[in-house]
Amino acid sequence: MGKLVINQEKIVNIDELVKICPFGAMENNQGKLEINSGCKMCKLCVKKGPEGAVVFVEEEVKSIDKGAWKGVAVYVDHVEGEIHPVTFELIGKARELASKVNHPVYAVFMGHNIAHKAEELLHYGVDEVFVYDDENLKHFRIEPYTSAFEDFINKVKPTAILVGATTIGRSLAPRVAARFRTGLTADCTILDMKENTDLVQIRPAFGGNIMAQIVTPNSRPQLATVRYKVMNAPERTEEASGKVNHCCVKEEKLASGINVFDIIAKEKETGITDAEVIVVAGRGIKSEKDLAMANELAELLGGQVASTRPLIEAGWTDAKKQIGLSGRTVRPRLIITLGVSGAVQFTAGMNNSDYIFAINKDDKAPIFKVAHYGIVGDIYEIVPKLIEALKAEKEA
Repeated sequence: MGKLVINQEKIVNIDELVKICPFGAMENNQGKLEINSGCKMCKLCVKKGPEGAVVFVEEEVKSIDKGAWKGVAVYVDHVEGEIHPVTFELIGKARELASKVNHPVYAVFMGHNIAHKAEELLHYGVDEVFVYDDENLKHFRIEPYTSAFEDFINKVKPTAILVGATTIGRSLAPRVAARFRTGLTADCTILDMKENTDLVQIRPAFGGNIMAQIVTPNSRPQLATVRYKVMNAPERTEEASGKVNHCCVKEEKLASGINVFDIIAKEKETGITDAEVIVVAGRGIKSEKDLAMANELAELLGGQVASTRPLIEAGWTDAKKQIGLSGRTVRPRLIITLGVSGAVQFTAGMNNSDYIFAINKDDKAPIFKVAHYGIVGDIYEIVPKLIEALKAEKEA
């Protein structure tokens, strides 16, 4: 990284220099040249401006002692002690990453009256659980939770931390990353660990057109959030292995400007996230009334209907039924896609399904690269025949 340094005394004509910038990032502020947030670091002002007027200076990169940071940690997401399943998935991935560099796996568990729940984590391959059990942590409030997290990091110094991309995780992880001035990659779909303990974080970027590989080699800890049902949870072992550490934080550090007076439980909804069978309607569906075809197929299979982003934007289906990075991540036993092209942002939300069955008339559609079974053809010809066959099977 670097920065642009302006030498005002070497500027002859400010307005001429301002015209050089194609992004309008240079301004004449009462006779002084200033660079605003529109700067793209193209360095045209350095190359075409008066010599020495604007200079690009490389910033010194601070080296970090990577050997001082050891272990892969997982934040335990829970509601009143009931551990969210994403936590177990992250423990499985943490175990895989840690084994590559011979590091331990940690879990950090914060809340109130949760100590008795901590040992359950030892059945999934966690080496040590750090429990912060305090009345001030009964309800999630960002200040005390961040302080407890900060205490854990300062004591343990984990090289990487995995956080579930839940409502709480999405709020907590950025705050922790900012406090330690370190990097955070959201909604990772692939994670890997280099021999030097650099965490390779991969996620779709630029609207899913590329898969970005992100590494933060000069900062620790490394933070990443991962959605539910993206990673594989390990099998629970009969024997618990590892130990539980009970930690505490000074009372004043758990102070908060937020007071929780009451919590109203949200009614449980049966959504596509928990469905065993999903039929996905894609851009190949020509009109809203044609969704009846997808609904009938889903009903016969005892499943639910989901959709891709274009149908949501058209107002044909509820946003809660969208699959993909901007929607829900699903992992059903069977998923059938109807006229879905299979863009990266969509497949990232369903490619871990047990069986993927794709129907598309474009034989070059990307969906066939992830599908286990596929039919190249018109959904308006194939789906009615499939519905008839299922009805005949049920009647028989």
